Amino acid sequence: MHLVIIGNGITGVSCALTVRRLQPEARITLVSDETPHHYSRTALMYVYMGHLRPQDIKPYDDWFWPENRLELVYTTATALDTDRKALSLSNGQHLSYDKLLLATGSVSRTYGWPGQELVGVQGLYSLPDLEQMHRHTHGIARAVVVGGGLIGIELAEMLHSRGIAVTVLVRDDRYWGSVLPAAEAALIDQQLREHHIDVRYGTGLAEILGTDGHVRAVRTSHGEEIECQWVGLATGVTPNLDLAASCATLETDRGILVDDYLQTSAPDVYAAGDCAQHRQPAAGEVPIEQLWYTGRMQGATVAHTLCGLPTRYRRGPWFNSAKFFHLEYQTYGRVPAEPEPGESACYWQHPNGRHALRITFRPAQNNAVTGVNAMGIRQRHEVWEAWLRAETPVQQVLAQLGKANFDPEFFRRHEPDMLRSFKQQLVAAYT
Repeated sequence: MHLVIIGNGITGVSCALTVRRLQPEARITLVSDETPHHYSRTALMYVYMGHLRPQDIKPYDDWFWPENRLELVYTTATALDTDRKALSLSNGQHLSYDKLLLATGSVSRTYGWPGQELVGVQGLYSLPDLEQMHRHTHGIARAVVVGGGLIGIELAEMLHSRGIAVTVLVRDDRYWGSVLPAAEAALIDQQLREHHIDVRYGTGLAEILGTDGHVRAVRTSHGEEIECQWVGLATGVTPNLDLAASCATLETDRGILVDDYLQTSAPDVYAAGDCAQHRQPAAGEVPIEQLWYTGRMQGATVAHTLCGLPTRYRRGPWFNSAKFFHLEYQTYGRVPAEPEPGESACYWQHPNGRHALRITFRPAQNNAVTGVNAMGIRQRHEVWEAWLRAETPVQQVLAQLGKANFDPEFFRRHEPDMLRSFKQQLVAAYT
């Protein structure tokens, strides 16, 4: 088998390594125009901040690829002919395949703002984006970040680390209002204020203003003009469909449509990671998953199918983690931003605003625990995954909460108060 993988991110590389283990004799070619090597996308901010060197975010040394007979081709796949099972490359060459995996990832989403083509306007998704940010933020005094999600706060922290004044425009009335409950959002807002980040809630971007082709200011949805020399667009990402658009036999919607086995509408062509859209996601799952760990899972899963071991993709309980300046965040399962019918929650917060835990559960389903938000309290992934899969009653979770604790010293000091608060809330909910 000659397997060609378009993309050398976590999805493509996870697939390649799994196929190599399952089918040692396979020929594996990875094609990417992003970088000539694989790197850790989640570590980009630490390179900008000087905590890591560029070579530190390469998980594998250069010898690893030839040692494992993985061929990396640094070019762009420009066209796909599924009838001939052939790819056209930007270097003028053609590449045939027996099986093909599209792991083309995402691109930053823009909304057609006037001025978004100016020098100094960009998103942050890839290593080339980081290199561009290095160039365009060197020596500047002020920047504006548009968007209040995970990338928005990362950009704010990156710029702040270089002494650049930052204004963040957030359309919601609180940070990440579509994802986080108000109490958790307030803790992140506290971090932003403590680091002197100017946040404008309920404010969007109307226009980017320029001089001689470079950014000079933005105009907000309220008509205010904010001077700046760089604008970071943190308004989400969208599946990269550039190659898929060249092929009439590939069905697409927002992403490349795939079945439970991550197979597309074209024979022997699969898609996984950020670019894939599941036709029938499992209950509680979403059609497009754009997280590092889901990309890794999809890459490893589709490898089994490619090797003749058909395997359905099932994500399992939702998980995500992030760091907001000095505040760590973990979430497992489902914790809605606003209370939903039939769902209850217990919430504890330390007076210093740096630690909080929210546990959600369904009273009508034997008080089955449905999710947790941990702010500044590190939890054990395997424990929460087991509780969620087993639909463990919240009372049992509270009785065994120490099993999920990653920091014994913190829990020795705060677990009694936390449990007392949770039990009082449970009693109040049933009286």
